[in-house]
Amino acid sequence: MKIPKLSSPEASTESSQAAVRAGRYGLDSLLDALAVAYIRAPRWGWVAPTLIVLLAGVLRFYNLAHPNAIVFDETYYAKDAYSYVHYGYELSWTKDANASFVAGHPSGILPDSPEYVVHPPLGKWMIAAGMAIFGDNNPFGWRVSAAVIGTLSVALIAYAAWLLFRSVTVSTIAALLAAVDGLMLVESRLALLDIFQMFWILATFVCLLLDRIHARRVLARNIAEAARQYRGELPPMSWGPGMGLRLWRVAAGVCAGAAVGVKWNSLFFIAAMGLLTVFWDMNARRIVGLPKWGLIALVRDGIPAFVQMIGVGLLVYLSTWAGWFQSSNAYFRHWAQENPGKGLLWLPEDLRSLWEYHASAFKFHSGLSTPHTYSAQAWQWLILGRPTSYYYESPKLGSAGCTVKSCSEAILNIGNPAIWWAFIPAILVGLFVFLLKRDWRFGALLLVFGAGYFPWFMYPTRTMFYFYALSFEPFLILLLAGALGLCLSGARGSVVRARVGVTVVVLYLVGVLVLSAYFMPLWTAQVIPYEQWYSHMWFKSWI
Repeated sequence: MKIPKLSSPEASTESSQAAVRAGRYGLDSLLDALAVAYIRAPRWGWVAPTLIVLLAGVLRFYNLAHPNAIVFDETYYAKDAYSYVHYGYELSWTKDANASFVAGHPSGILPDSPEYVVHPPLGKWMIAAGMAIFGDNNPFGWRVSAAVIGTLSVALIAYAAWLLFRSVTVSTIAALLAAVDGLMLVESRLALLDIFQMFWILATFVCLLLDRIHARRVLARNIAEAARQYRGELPPMSWGPGMGLRLWRVAAGVCAGAAVGVKWNSLFFIAAMGLLTVFWDMNARRIVGLPKWGLIALVRDGIPAFVQMIGVGLLVYLSTWAGWFQSSNAYFRHWAQENPGKGLLWLPEDLRSLWEYHASAFKFHSGLSTPHTYSAQAWQWLILGRPTSYYYESPKLGSAGCTVKSCSEAILNIGNPAIWWAFIPAILVGLFVFLLKRDWRFGALLLVFGAGYFPWFMYPTRTMFYFYALSFEPFLILLLAGALGLCLSGARGSVVRARVGVTVVVLYLVGVLVLSAYFMPLWTAQVIPYEQWYSHMWFKSWI
């Protein structure tokens, strides 16, 4: 139960480096030096992660239609999705539309009144897909897409952990943390956008990990073949060998465009991961001893990377606006015709109108400063300073299953404290391992986390919410799982240390499960006595 020490540009073994310097360009040596040696999971290794993914699905789908209510921002996104199903773009609604949704016969849409929205369409299209299949007149229909994506996200996190650490144990830990954390669970049970954004950001990262492995293996094979033909030495290579067709990076571009198509702040993640993939290419060329590795990587790998991620991503993003393009009445649809000589005149009229729409929405986002009861600044997120109350009702004796004088039925969007408070030491451990051990895995996770977290500090007056942290939570979970894996792998050579490491990790995971069971009623709107609800409010800021 240890994390294998994968060779990497920063942490390759001395023997591998020596082999390269000595001119031994055998395929196995190159794969080892590039940290992409073939490692297969144990025959039954994926049983535990698979069972956890199934558990995640049960937690997300069980009683999904409860509560039968429009919860928090479902008032925007469920109704927008309904508009997509029937009209292809957002329309306005009457004030009593929420009641009609709850009653099971949505009404009140205004076909001649387009709605001004400030988020791209893809997340709402994904909600609409569930409505189209399971009906738009019930909560299950408008929440099922979130439950599916939330379950798949747990599987993706487990797979990302495997690609990073090549440890089934770490994959299992990561999957368990993701399956039972409150923030991921709540967001997977409601028709909100953040779970879709998180999924596509995570998928982009997984695709780039697969691209890293594939490209380096191709590079190793090409160099090994060239050295074989040159009597075991590296032949002169002005521009070095290529890394082959990078289909996984094209797939990353597709996922990146989809992520931005849900929420714009995904751009920070995409920028960081774009730089990361080029840096990986630079290091790959440096490790094998190719000349001018930096310049060559920028030209030969960096330019294609820009096209594959940004170019492809842009096309995917524009495609998410297909309903808007096909409409004749969507908001800002005819802005260019109505404002001749204004805007970006070099763009076609349709794109000029869309650009102006984006400029208006960006102004809204950057200047949003509306007081809200559950607003939480970025510094509060990791410490659970101000979770978001999505839903609260006070059933009395004899109603809604209440068997005492006063009950509570609530959805408190709060992460498992045992997980979230552990993120802080996990970040410190990851930083320590990256700086001292030059372990690229922790460095990559820290970079992507930072790209999603720290830009929020540039807008100190903007209204923010704790659930914004969902976008980077998978990378914190992977950091934490990797740190727990170090507790296990650091026990080599000592029975006592091995027992201590296993005991610490097991006790921690048991504590996580106990706390998840403790908070489950508040994550799933179960009717409980008011005193029981109040006992969960550990701090006044949680109320």
